[in-house]
Amino acid sequence: MLILGHAGITLGAATLIAGAVNNRHALKITKISWLASLSHYIDIRLLLVGSLLPDIIDKPVGQYFFRETFNNGRIFSHTLLFLVVIAAVGFYLYKRHHQVWMLTLAAGTLMHLVLDKMWNAPATLFWPFMGITFEKIELAGWVSNIFEALLSDPAVYIPEAVGLAILLWFGLILAGRRKIGVFMKYGKVD
Repeated sequence: MLILGHAGITLGAATLIAGAVNNRHALKITKISWLASLSHYIDIRLLLVGSLLPDIIDKPVGQYFFRETFNNGRIFSHTLLFLVVIAAVGFYLYKRHHQVWMLTLAAGTLMHLVLDKMWNAPATLFWPFMGITFEKIELAGWVSNIFEALLSDPAVYIPEAVGLAILLWFGLILAGRRKIGVFMKYGKVD
């Protein structure tokens, strides 16, 4: 999955969860949208960063800086260990300082691993418990392969289209409420 799919689908899923939780607890949300209820709990910017965090870290490290060593864009940050570490730090920060920013990054990272279907690469997902090396993959022409998949592979273009639609919806809500500046500065909708 690519940028739009990861970010948009993560935002959509988090919005649905926040809306469902608020409806379940019967909070006063008659005039507050589900998206606004999400921004009540978290900084949406951090959720979006978290949804891309494994690729932000692993693609440069595994495909550029240490290509001879790894030759793979899914290494350390695509592991369950990485997720557990940032979630543990997040729980500590929440318990000790009532800060949720690291938990927000962890939630985005969890969605990234789910959307990448990392269970199909158990040696990476459960690293280092299934070995300390990462599978090397052929990276020659990977950029052109991405563009080809965007045009021909439904497993690529459908999530990207869904993610784009959700991000456009989000952008239209921000523009309609004239909250783009508030979102950029605070990560909130209201």
